[in-house]
Amino acid sequence: MTDTIRDDGLRGFLSYLSAERNASAHTCSSYALDIRQCAQICLKADPFTDEVGWSDMSVYDARDFVAALSGDELSRSSIMRKLSAMRSFFRYLIRENRAKANPFIGQASPRRPKLLPKYMTVDEVGRLLSAPQAVWADHAEFGIAKTPEAAAFAAARDAAILEVIYSGGLRISEALGLNFGDVDAFSGVMKIRGKGKKERLCALGNPAQRALRAYLKYRRTLSSDQSPRAAIFLNQLGGRLTARSFQRFFKLYLAQAGLPPDLTPHKLRHSFATHLLDAGADLRSVQALLGHENLSTTQIYTHISTEHMKRIYEKAHPHA
Repeated sequence: MTDTIRDDGLRGFLSYLSAERNASAHTCSSYALDIRQCAQICLKADPFTDEVGWSDMSVYDARDFVAALSGDELSRSSIMRKLSAMRSFFRYLIRENRAKANPFIGQASPRRPKLLPKYMTVDEVGRLLSAPQAVWADHAEFGIAKTPEAAAFAAARDAAILEVIYSGGLRISEALGLNFGDVDAFSGVMKIRGKGKKERLCALGNPAQRALRAYLKYRRTLSSDQSPRAAIFLNQLGGRLTARSFQRFFKLYLAQAGLPPDLTPHKLRHSFATHLLDAGADLRSVQALLGHENLSTTQIYTHISTEHMKRIYEKAHPHA
């Protein structure tokens, strides 16, 4: 490729990448195209056909290059790759006394826009919550589960876990970390230990309470320990259920519910927050329930709620 490049600086740089850095042909080609694009935008020159005055490039030219890349709607990773190419190129030019300064040092790529968290509709959540019973009934019928009793235990346990997560807006680790001393079924409240060991109180709604009572009947056949520090959610061997084990089953529940396979248990937490705001809950209350330290973290869910409202408006309003 270097044989077709006129500019000595770029040609030398590509030879350096190949010989000293052991870069692949694909990497060299990508760098060459990135550097060519920069020269064309900032210096109105083409290193493939001309000698380029790289020493004339200023910090302002580098900023113009970033601005031009942003206007092309490239992904942040693509822009970062191009800036990395230019920084490396100018480090080489300085080493070879072809440039005195690196105008790309300190040039920041545009921030990645915050993506709205994925969430499930109320109907989708309902399908997911009922999925464990259907999945484990099939496992029992076709002999996939070790015993019918083991299938019934897993179905009741996982249905309770999903209900508890959605009821309180919990993280999966928070739900599986629950001990008997953390749950007050009489008042419908759970004490949750969240990030940074910070404690908060979360609601345990009626469906979650019913699911939990149904599961505890099966749990008693596995362990009689209901002391305050005893784990509520157990595996088939009587130890605390891990998030990794539950997430393996969770994939089956998504398939049963007809939901995308890339959803995670955390999406129930997102759904919890979104559904509360859709129903008119105030932001401060949702912040407290989620255990967010900063209100700005919770505010992302208002954007989801607003988008939902817009969709309803555009669908229902005759002049939308």
